[in-house]
Amino acid sequence: MRILVTGGAGFIGSHYVRSLLDGAYGVADDLRITVVDALTYAGNRENLPAAHPRLDFVRGDICDGPLLRELLPGHDAVVHFAAESHVDRSVAGGAAFVRTNVLGTQTVLEAALHSGVERVLHVSTDEVYGSLAAGSWTEEEPLLPNSPYAASKAGSDLIARSYWRTHGLDVSVTRCSNNYGPHQHPEKLIPRFVTNLLEGMPVPVYGDGRNRREWLHVDDHCRALHLVLTRGGAGGIYNIGSGNELDNLSLTRRILELCGADDSMIRYVEDRKGHDLRYALDDRKIREELGYAPRIGFDAGLASTVDWYRSHPNRWKSAKDGSTAGTAGAL
Repeated sequence: MRILVTGGAGFIGSHYVRSLLDGAYGVADDLRITVVDALTYAGNRENLPAAHPRLDFVRGDICDGPLLRELLPGHDAVVHFAAESHVDRSVAGGAAFVRTNVLGTQTVLEAALHSGVERVLHVSTDEVYGSLAAGSWTEEEPLLPNSPYAASKAGSDLIARSYWRTHGLDVSVTRCSNNYGPHQHPEKLIPRFVTNLLEGMPVPVYGDGRNRREWLHVDDHCRALHLVLTRGGAGGIYNIGSGNELDNLSLTRRILELCGADDSMIRYVEDRKGHDLRYALDDRKIREELGYAPRIGFDAGLASTVDWYRSHPNRWKSAKDGSTAGTAGAL
């Protein structure tokens, strides 16, 4: 089996690639992986093995159609992670998000179609649904994105659906809740807060800290993705949740405790424009149809994540210099 992974040097993509190479999903020994990644600020070649007999790395842009058409023949599947993903950056300027997330996805799908690739998995986010006060979203909910990032991901979801309906391409879409775990870029909430505290700096909490998110460990997310890739239906959409819903202030206090700090390290800052209040996914479909269930409890997962950042300052200090002070992200 040959799989091409876009954005495979990023946080979630690299975890998926490392897991595949380690045999975490029981994949046969004939597996080969091609990673295509532009290595923008959020991609890091060090997230992947320096050399592996079954891994090929190509530095490239997913908007480069000729490159993709050159690489894709002979691959059985594409797992499409590559995206601009940080909400704060999209508020500051949305053009890169539209280019990468919408045009880039269309370019990937077009290249897959013309290269005879049999299967495509498009990795998306719960943020496409908007915000809700109560209950949880099923896959049938309308898309009501509120940030330029979320709108660009909603656009990419619709492009993916169109290639299934129009061309018969075997595409599935997944929408996950907020991810966390080792190797995540320090612009995102958990690694930013952890690394700030490790450096003796306060943590910035938007507004009153009441915005609520579900938190999913990256390992559980990647297991769910492989289930959808190998067993999901053409045109299918699958929510991937966790049930670990917390408001930002409660999450902040858990991080403070793990880092040996207290509320004196909290700094309340002006809320982000259009900040969604709450996300929550109904993920019964993937649980019932594909047998998925998360395995990593949030307390244990958060503690191990803090330990990773504490033990690997060389992996985040340089990246942090160029990151923003945002407090929430998706992928």
